Amino acid sequence: MGSDANRLRRKWQDYGGQKAEKAEHSFFETFLTLFKDSNYNIRRSVTEFRDLYVNVELSEQELSEIYTPNESITKHGVNPDYAISNTETNKTIYVEVKRQDGWVEGKTRADGRGNAHERSCKFFTPGLQNKLRIQGNLAENVIPFWVVFIGDITRDPCRVREVKLWYEGIPEHYFMWRDQNKPELLIEHFLNYIKPLID
Repeated sequence: MGSDANRLRRKWQDYGGQKAEKAEHSFFETFLTLFKDSNYNIRRSVTEFRDLYVNVELSEQELSEIYTPNESITKHGVNPDYAISNTETNKTIYVEVKRQDGWVEGKTRADGRGNAHERSCKFFTPGLQNKLRIQGNLAENVIPFWVVFIGDITRDPCRVREVKLWYEGIPEHYFMWRDQNKPELLIEHFLNYIKPLID
């Protein structure tokens, strides 16, 4: 493990205790704290893909078969929740944080019917992965995204099995943050699996 990973780990441990408890245990606040005075940063309002679909070229045949509105389409894209970058390597990985209800104690199976986890699967598509890799300055073999699940979905017996199967072979690209009172678990996952992708 690189020394900067150990430095970040020690930094979080120093920050721990009373201050960590006041960090709201949100994804953004956790990483904002972790990355302070380092060569890593996190940003929300990821806008570099907001027009991604606008310039997708269609053949004349396709254009003749679809609706063509009178007004121009100027906004049509993807907005990941966060981007985590290493300012020394100029590499970025894109992050989705998905909160979803789920089937847990005291609830019915129908309470797990949301589809936020399914919507995150768009990041598996070859075209979108290619665009994320290029923008993130990542190697061709790097999966350019990380999904963090929070809420009851992380304990739903059906949804957890779905996610586990979807990510078979690449489990490091998702994290079930079951206890948001333990940001150290999220940080460990980042340091072990995600940080090396942008170093």
